[in-house]
Amino acid sequence: MKKLIALLVLALLAFVAFVAAGPFLTVKSIGDAVQRGDMRTLEREVDFPLVRASLKAQLEDYLARSMGDPSTDSRLRELGRQVTATMTGGVVDALATPAGIGAILQGRSVIRRAMGYPAERSGEPGAAFDPLRDARYSYESGSRFTATVNNADGVPIVFVFTREGIDWRLTDVRLPVDRLIASLTG
Repeated sequence: MKKLIALLVLALLAFVAFVAAGPFLTVKSIGDAVQRGDMRTLEREVDFPLVRASLKAQLEDYLARSMGDPSTDSRLRELGRQVTATMTGGVVDALATPAGIGAILQGRSVIRRAMGYPAERSGEPGAAFDPLRDARYSYESGSRFTATVNNADGVPIVFVFTREGIDWRLTDVRLPVDRLIASLTG
């Protein structure tokens, strides 16, 4: 009976360790997929509809805040909303793809690339680039995990992983849009 209880406790501990290691395994899988250019793995590890919705909300919020006084003429506000929707749609469509997530992870400035500036990438030519080498990791809860990576301009980008059952997926990318824009203009 003692052996059975010990075996059950050991199996439970192994299961808990596997679930706890899940986000690290997912981060490694995404990093490896980015290095290999394996878009199929990225599609499996990233919930693109959720990432797309989050990026769109962040960019629309930034543009709405930067448009100024909300008491302006309602026709002007409506025009501003239409322009905002058009601008964010293209950027979000470019970012919320396997290639876009790969570009973010590779340390390239997302806004810089979207605006046509040359992408910057540090490191020696031909050297293997580990996009998550200097990431900072944190559990926000038992089902939420973050990995923070600085882009080429030193601006932190937060990748949020969410657990569904025992599987972890990238579900959100938090862009500090104000700082990204400032890094371009400053």
